[in-house]
Amino acid sequence: MNPDLTELLDAWKYEPGKINVRLIESANGLSYVQVRLDLGILQMHLDGRPDGQLPQGFESYLEMVESWIEEASRADQPQEFESEFESDESAGEAPLQPPRNNHSESGDLPFRLTREQCAILRDEAIQYYHRYLALLALEDYERVVRDTTRNLRVLDILARYAEHEEDRESVSHTKSHVTMMRARALASMAIRDNEPKAAVFAIEEGIEALRKHFAAIGHAELFERSSEVQVLQGMKNALTPKLPVSQKAELRKRLDEAVTQENYRLAAILRDELNSMPD
Repeated sequence: MNPDLTELLDAWKYEPGKINVRLIESANGLSYVQVRLDLGILQMHLDGRPDGQLPQGFESYLEMVESWIEEASRADQPQEFESEFESDESAGEAPLQPPRNNHSESGDLPFRLTREQCAILRDEAIQYYHRYLALLALEDYERVVRDTTRNLRVLDILARYAEHEEDRESVSHTKSHVTMMRARALASMAIRDNEPKAAVFAIEEGIEALRKHFAAIGHAELFERSSEVQVLQGMKNALTPKLPVSQKAELRKRLDEAVTQENYRLAAILRDELNSMPD
């Protein structure tokens, strides 16, 4: 087999300024989502872990950690894990070992996750982040909801079980983005099904979740200025009988305003939304 990718890349040219994504099916019937980048092609499994690995027999490292939590919750006291998982070199990462004797002194938690364990969970969540962005462009909203919900579980575990404060605090901005993306996907599903009231409800739930998030991290004043809140509010305002046209026009207007105000973070989010919408 020729390892040179030139012919493959020439057949699918990279187009700057848009999300270049497609679905393919392999010779053995597996479905993949591909993203054309300026330097190559990113390929991910459509279901399961995006890289197709089963770390130590689990669907993902998240499921492994959740199994520890479930096992520890069955005990009346913080639990000491005696068994160890075997190393799984096929996953391409250091094996994640169950925590031992590192629970909090107060005894309110069964264990704490080390820096290495938190890093493994974050790195794995990035795979799902790349996939749900591609799935949003493909309008596969059900899978976007699945992957964003999954990443919110990761963030909740890090916030609760991380041993070091910097690992617990690292979830604050990420959680606002994932919450917004999940609400967008839920609303888009409702719009597709011609259920504008359900779409508004999904958006309002997302906005309320963001309000609670900023209050929980002690920065309630950031709620009104949040780019994620502005995106959801703009989507809500655009819910009219001619939604597809009105939404796109509203997004273009908000993009122009964001650029004029030099709010480039919001502008980038709105530009991605525009690029992901069909003509």
